[in-house]
Amino acid sequence: MKLTKWLIFPVIFAGMCVPAGAQTKGTVLEEIVARVNNDIITREDLEHARAALEGEVRDSCANCSEDKIRTLVAQKDKDLLRDLIDQSLLTQRAKDDGINVDTELIKRLDAIRQQNKLPTMEALEAEVTKSGQDYEDFKSQLRDQLLTQDLIRKEVGSKIIVAHEDELKYYNEHKTDFVRPETVVLREIFVSTEGKPEADIPALKKKAETLRDRILNNGEDFGEMAKHYSDSSTAQQSGELGTFQRSQLDPKIADKVFALNRNQMTDVFETKTGFEILQVQERYQAGDQPFDKVQPEIENKLYEAAMEPAMREYLKTLREDSYVQIKPGYVDTAAVKAEPIEEVAATPEKDDSKTSKSKRMGIFPKKKSGS
Repeated sequence: MKLTKWLIFPVIFAGMCVPAGAQTKGTVLEEIVARVNNDIITREDLEHARAALEGEVRDSCANCSEDKIRTLVAQKDKDLLRDLIDQSLLTQRAKDDGINVDTELIKRLDAIRQQNKLPTMEALEAEVTKSGQDYEDFKSQLRDQLLTQDLIRKEVGSKIIVAHEDELKYYNEHKTDFVRPETVVLREIFVSTEGKPEADIPALKKKAETLRDRILNNGEDFGEMAKHYSDSSTAQQSGELGTFQRSQLDPKIADKVFALNRNQMTDVFETKTGFEILQVQERYQAGDQPFDKVQPEIENKLYEAAMEPAMREYLKTLREDSYVQIKPGYVDTAAVKAEPIEEVAATPEKDDSKTSKSKRMGIFPKKKSGS
């Protein structure tokens, strides 16, 4: 069962500051807005988180007006400090519980390397540094993200059980939601020929055919192959393209995919910019959808509905076992009382070419499909 947004909490961690006793006259003070046990969250952390939030909203709502974007940012901004505190609490608890993610970290770094078509881990480090991030900070943030995911999986997600009778009850009470036109859910593997010399085209076609053959004859997973070998930006989502009605697709492509059943693939076919393989991940006939067809969708919907309150209850217990102090003038929507906080000397700033630790795991700039 899929875990929800709680597995991708904001990856934002406050750095350690010079002790108050080390301050000297003329020292620039770093404003601390919250203390979470032995960790701190500074105003700079909050500002970086706010900038990252706006960037994410713009990415997810590309066609929205500026007024709409401001509204969406404002809705999420009110919980920003709460989320930073929650992230700190989760990371601390995972470390206290002795959770080890070293193996997962190596795998994740290698997956990032492959997704970005880099030959070695040294090349990955160079690319991260070139993008303006400190590589050790990058790895630290990724490790903390994995720690948080593992903790949530063990302490919250594993305890949420969606009963079969509840799924049936939801289905019977929402049958009109499952009356649908004929649709397919598609995934893709794309091998780009854009900008490549004519002499390379046969080899690129052969690459696409080999990938299809590995899936068809060797039983390799389509999503994993897309992650590692597809040149499309959808590679990061296991090649997932979305759900389509026949009218939403080019007629030639619609004829191909609507002739397939679940988990079947098209042959390799050529487009203007490369070679494409499409897989029908799910197929829905027109009309009422039977329960077994939509059961995974219902299960995930009920799971997510249960996850939100379960997660907040777990975070409440973490707060009760922790020391959390908020500076007056800042709002923690988890309702921790604001108390005076003494600023301390700021840590020496790193080279301006490097981003703060507070940046999210943006890795590299997003690449357009087919690039």
